[in-house]
Amino acid sequence: MARCTAPIRGHNSASAADNCPACRGRNGRYGGYRSYSPSSYSSSLTSGGGRSSGGGSVRNSKTPWSGAGSSILYTPEEVRALTPVRNSVENLAKQLDLRDVFLCHAWDDRKEAAKELHDLLESRGVSVWFSEKDVGLGVPLLRAIDKGLANSRVGIVLVTPALLRRLPAEGIADKELSALLAGDRLIPIVHETTYEALREVSPLLGSRSGLNTVEEPMADVAAKLAELVAL
Repeated sequence: MARCTAPIRGHNSASAADNCPACRGRNGRYGGYRSYSPSSYSSSLTSGGGRSSGGGSVRNSKTPWSGAGSSILYTPEEVRALTPVRNSVENLAKQLDLRDVFLCHAWDDRKEAAKELHDLLESRGVSVWFSEKDVGLGVPLLRAIDKGLANSRVGIVLVTPALLRRLPAEGIADKELSALLAGDRLIPIVHETTYEALREVSPLLGSRSGLNTVEEPMADVAAKLAELVAL
């Protein structure tokens, strides 16, 4: 049995329908011709910025905590990963003296990737505990970190090649992670590495889903974090 050469879209011209082995001559000379518009075809496959893959579609959407005027879209995986963190944020809403975010990072990233993320978050009104500005001269570092963790609603871990190199040494970053992993307040931000590489070093941290700068720019990651902690 002859098959139509354009089974989904239909033929976009009468001559194409006439040359199709399945449609030629059906209901008259132009019986196999169906008009379509690219926009209607595209919208039938994706919605809200989703991506089509194989026979199904991945639909990106807003979240329950998205503001009315928000244009930020999340994948289903991001919604699942961030929902427990958002619940913790809401449970701590009455504690007004807390920082929004505690930023855990490798020492080597303090002037580059970590600084970039810190600045992007603060530009969006997020209060960030960041060792570069929150640990004064002469202040014991571990004590300052303990205080910062205790007084922040959410912990974000900037996972970079530098962090992966330092975690096996069980330094300060490892101690921060141990405290953050104890509750639903931790978001890994994978930057210039992969979750596979993270799982090889820290299976527990690697089991947590989060955000990835390979899939979207650091500015977009910061926008999602800002929306997550907004009250």
